[in-house]
Amino acid sequence: MSAQGVPYNNKVVMQFAVATIVWGVVSMTVGVLIAAQLIWPALNFDTAWLTYGRLRPLHTNAAIFAFGGSALFATSYWVVQRTSGVPLFMPKLAAFTFWGWQAVIVLAAISLPAGITMGKEYAELEWPIAILIAVVWISYGVVFFGTIATRKIRHIYVANWFYAAFIITVAVLHIVNNAVIPVSLTESYPIYSGAVDAMVQWWYGHNAVGFFLTAGFLGMMYYFIPKQADRPIYSYRLSIVHFWALIAIYMWAGPHHLHYTALPDWAQSLGMVFSLMLLAPSWGGMINGIMTLSGAWYKLRTDPILKFMIVALSFYGMATFEGPMMSIKTVNALSHYTDWTIGHVHAGTLGWVGFISIGAMYFLIPRVFEAPRMYSIRAMDLHFWIATIGIVLYIAAMWIAGVMQGLMWRATNEDGTLTYTFVESLSATYPYYMVRLLGGILYLAGMFIMVWNVYKTWQVGAGRIEAPDEQGLPAPAAS
Repeated sequence: MSAQGVPYNNKVVMQFAVATIVWGVVSMTVGVLIAAQLIWPALNFDTAWLTYGRLRPLHTNAAIFAFGGSALFATSYWVVQRTSGVPLFMPKLAAFTFWGWQAVIVLAAISLPAGITMGKEYAELEWPIAILIAVVWISYGVVFFGTIATRKIRHIYVANWFYAAFIITVAVLHIVNNAVIPVSLTESYPIYSGAVDAMVQWWYGHNAVGFFLTAGFLGMMYYFIPKQADRPIYSYRLSIVHFWALIAIYMWAGPHHLHYTALPDWAQSLGMVFSLMLLAPSWGGMINGIMTLSGAWYKLRTDPILKFMIVALSFYGMATFEGPMMSIKTVNALSHYTDWTIGHVHAGTLGWVGFISIGAMYFLIPRVFEAPRMYSIRAMDLHFWIATIGIVLYIAAMWIAGVMQGLMWRATNEDGTLTYTFVESLSATYPYYMVRLLGGILYLAGMFIMVWNVYKTWQVGAGRIEAPDEQGLPAPAAS
């Protein structure tokens, strides 16, 4: 219930918020396991469903769609109600989106380790699960846009523009890329072939990054940073320019994943050019978010939620500089297939997506549990510093390892033969794999601190215990 008496639906927000934290722990635990397997392969215990090839897609799907997806559902449902002045449209359908999305996640957790996969990056799930995803996603769109249509506030706040673009585009991407011919319940063949199939896949794959992992989380940023900082967005005009530029350009960037392949050279160059153009709107959005703290920088000293969100924007800026740079063909010739790409991806996922989601969850949890604030501000600060150190160790190790790999693979002797074998480059990478594993363990440790803090906050909200008297965040408002 809002201060104005609007009966907001907080139950489904609470469900998705809790799911975000649970799946975050699961996805990151699997990530730590497969990082360890690259050092000690025997950790697959000679069991097919524990092998790296089975667990790696489970990790990516859990991190993106279970952790990130649940965060997007939770925050978009929270934001669209408050910025529209009405409760969620069709609350029973909203409840279905929660249970339907959890069913998708559980089916993925069963099918991927079992080796049931289409073999497409970020689109591994076979056709029965893909159909369920489409049904849940269309239901999500009905709830979101129905709420917008019934709004009592005429203006549509920019956060909802980003959420809307993310919902529409992901639906189109998913349906087109999953157009297949089923041959059994667990097997199918795409209707596309050869280079066309690769092009459609990376049109989907890069825009899954662009809209699922960027546009949706920018919607999160445009609501929660001004709300937590108690400041208006730095430039509303810039936010609109950011929106239109981003969605107009992102769609064309996918071919940069296919440099030096059978894809026509003009298509590769098109992807590179549009990727370079993306730098402008991406950094415009980053600057807009960071500058929202103008006049309120002192809050960073005591507010861990703002720390998470502002550092998230820093990683967003870093990743969106690095991505266009790596799309340049001459740079890509060095970076492609190396661990540099892994470092880039995790700067975006752990730094940008992870931190903005964690900050948003720390904002939502006390409100949906009706607690005065998070149980422990000190634990939030500890989480922030442990996770930040973990990210820095992780991506720095992968950057160094990736550049080293690229240089070793292209090194030649005077007679034109390769200077190093692949096994030699792998052996040289092992120390960096150890550092990456340490970084992943630290990030995961931060998530366990968050689980404890959320559990104690739930106890405070239920009246079972009292929060300790700590200096820190003020008690949250109703919305």
